[in-house]
Amino acid sequence: MTVEQKRVLNTAIPGPRSQVLHARKSAAVASGVGTTLPVYVERAGGGIVVDVDGNQLIDFGSGIAVTSVGNAAPRVVEAVQQQVADFTHTCFMVTPYEGYVAVAEKLNEVTPGDHDKRSALFNSGAEAVENAVKIARHHTGRSAVVAFDHAYHGRTNLTMALTAKNMPYKDGFGPFAGEIHRVPMAYPYRWPTGPENCADEAFETFVSNVHAQVGEKRTAAVLIEPIQGEGGFIVPAPGFLARVADWCTEHGIVFIADEIQTGFCRTGDWFACEFEGVVPDLITTAKGIAGGLPLAAVTGRAEMMDAVHTGGLGGTYGGNPVACAAALGSIETMAAEDLAGSAKRIESIMLPRLSALAEKYDTIGDVRGRGAMLAVELVEGGRKTPNPALTAAVSATCHRSGLITLTAGTFGNVLRFLPPLVIGDDLLHEGLDLLEAAFAEN
Repeated sequence: MTVEQKRVLNTAIPGPRSQVLHARKSAAVASGVGTTLPVYVERAGGGIVVDVDGNQLIDFGSGIAVTSVGNAAPRVVEAVQQQVADFTHTCFMVTPYEGYVAVAEKLNEVTPGDHDKRSALFNSGAEAVENAVKIARHHTGRSAVVAFDHAYHGRTNLTMALTAKNMPYKDGFGPFAGEIHRVPMAYPYRWPTGPENCADEAFETFVSNVHAQVGEKRTAAVLIEPIQGEGGFIVPAPGFLARVADWCTEHGIVFIADEIQTGFCRTGDWFACEFEGVVPDLITTAKGIAGGLPLAAVTGRAEMMDAVHTGGLGGTYGGNPVACAAALGSIETMAAEDLAGSAKRIESIMLPRLSALAEKYDTIGDVRGRGAMLAVELVEGGRKTPNPALTAAVSATCHRSGLITLTAGTFGNVLRFLPPLVIGDDLLHEGLDLLEAAFAEN
């Protein structure tokens, strides 16, 4: 690893060179493209991001769960360098290449279930979700799709319709795609009658709403994140996911698991569905799949995937050979270094520290997550009223201290933590020390 695994602050955050670059960004890049932390990166590796001013920041974000194997992971770098030297593009739909096939084979192997599978590759998570919906509709001959409160599935027109949160994702961009229906999520912390009733009541509400408002025979698919991402790392009440999946099977409805943020060892299993033994019909992946290169996929039951006519799936860049090489290097790294085990190690360090922090500050209403996908929900002291102002303030303090943190949640009141799965214990503890200091300051 070429980047020293040590936090270093040479300047204020952001430093002078980053400020100059940010001024250039403001003059050249559309203002709708926001920036959480305007430090401009020069290199990165392991759990450290180095900016142009020589500051070394601890990374608790992984580019939103993308660089799970670490930035510039050796197997990824080697595979990409070799592929770039050979060729960069032909379009798989014109003249195919082995890398695409190899990635599809690997996805068919590692995703949940031992049934016959097929995969198709795309560019982004939103593209994968859109294509999963297309496949489900084509296979079933039905049109309606059911999604959940607090869901996030992307920024395209259809995936904005599937996404629950208005600002900043949907505001002013409608009208959106039709035949999307939303139902309550089994959100234990905010379930009206308490977490002990959440699984049963949420499932009963789900079944009742779909029956009355949509109709089982009109429903092509139910789409759910096994742990919701942008919605605030909401872990469904135990048993809810499995009951929804079984209900879908009973009614011939395609159960789609959006594992774009939860997949590839992030939650301590290769995929979050595995925790409760849930086997989705279709699974969408992206983010952690390729070590930082743009790639996404839909993997699913062969009879569903093959129902679509030839030419109905694809895209010019989908399954780009360089991204495929990166994916093979990334997946090899996950297996060789047992990064699912690393996610559990990270949880064993972070979760007790976060829980202790919650005992100290009554503004932390909930601590939740799994593996290296953990979060705290911030509220007004002693109540469940969302506290986005405190969330933003704590995150900003972390940034100034050299810790990259991300916020989330429908109400903007969740701090989420997604460290690279290769981060060292010392950096984890130091980052948590900085987080605790940020709470003390605010």
